[in-house]
Amino acid sequence: MRSISITRSLRPSGVLLTAGVCVAISLGACADSRSSSNKRVMSRRVAPAQMPERGSPRETAAASPSLRERDEPVRHTDIPTRPSLVTTAQLREHSIGILMDLVKNGLPEEKANALEGLRFADGRLSQVAGDALHDPAPGVRGVAALALAKARSCGLSDEVSLLLSDRSPIVRASAMLSLWRCGNRVDPTPLAAMLNSSNPRERAQAAWVLGEMGERSAVALLRDAAKQTVRRASLGANRAVDLQIAEARVKLGDDEALSEIRTALLPARNEDLEATALAAQIAGDLQDREATNALIGLVEFKDSEGKPMPPEVRLAAVAALAKLGQPKGGAIAVEYTSAAKPEIRSQAVLALGVMRNPEYLPTMEKMLDDPSGQVRAAAAMAILQASDPRSGH
Repeated sequence: MRSISITRSLRPSGVLLTAGVCVAISLGACADSRSSSNKRVMSRRVAPAQMPERGSPRETAAASPSLRERDEPVRHTDIPTRPSLVTTAQLREHSIGILMDLVKNGLPEEKANALEGLRFADGRLSQVAGDALHDPAPGVRGVAALALAKARSCGLSDEVSLLLSDRSPIVRASAMLSLWRCGNRVDPTPLAAMLNSSNPRERAQAAWVLGEMGERSAVALLRDAAKQTVRRASLGANRAVDLQIAEARVKLGDDEALSEIRTALLPARNEDLEATALAAQIAGDLQDREATNALIGLVEFKDSEGKPMPPEVRLAAVAALAKLGQPKGGAIAVEYTSAAKPEIRSQAVLALGVMRNPEYLPTMEKMLDDPSGQVRAAAAMAILQASDPRSGH
């Protein structure tokens, strides 16, 4: 579920907060930030076998560190500081408070990102998800259902079941997954129709949900769907659907689809970069260790002028490597926390959260004061994830 604005981890999500292809984007809550991010990334020209030649200003200096140059935490003073909160427990509570407030009073995208962040706060998600399931914005309703699914929070199943008749097919699919995760019987038949939709986002969502539900009999359906394209959709939108279908197939045991994901990690032209960012996120989620070298290459690549890949691609690769047990890109993520665009700052702090390194908590804490609600939500989520005593991502 993800364009190059990767600000969410739920997919076809996320998002950045994660997605890139973030759930909020796929559900229509992130459309504005996605379009601006795409314009920036797609302004770069990529020559086959040579990679990016830069023709436009970068978000950060070309001297950004590589994985081999610096692994240690970097302290920046670019972000306004405040007295450090005394304990990790206090920092967690403060972060939870920020997310709870954003769910109640934020913009739709901020609400969606905050809901996902509350997955890492035991019991807090259910306190606000009830109202979110009835939010006017379909993006918020869908992310609320997906967040409950991811947290395996089942106390609101009766309200989630009402979304099975939602006017948005994407929200309906999200509700199916949430109910299925809670042990309810779900008829997956509507997902087959979504796979044949003329809407790429609906196709991507259906594929992702089928993969999450683990029904191996859906492999044949997914293979057939992979042969189709939406004629009126852009090349990038169709490519994202292909990758979501490939991911779902791998989750269901069809490892032949791994080759498509790995190939997308080797972009040969500018038009490939969006798919590359998504493929990096997918490789991390699938724990594809054979993709490690390609991911490192995306992080460390510099063109003939010494300029690196776009920040969206580098940060997606850094986060994926952290999920693969190589959280050595912290210095790179910290560099991007002072980027001009809030989408990049959000993605950077979320990458730090995935690393689960307490040494980066001060950097994340500073970002709780960011002027962007999107970034504050991402920082709060990163803090909760980094300090979560439970294992996994």
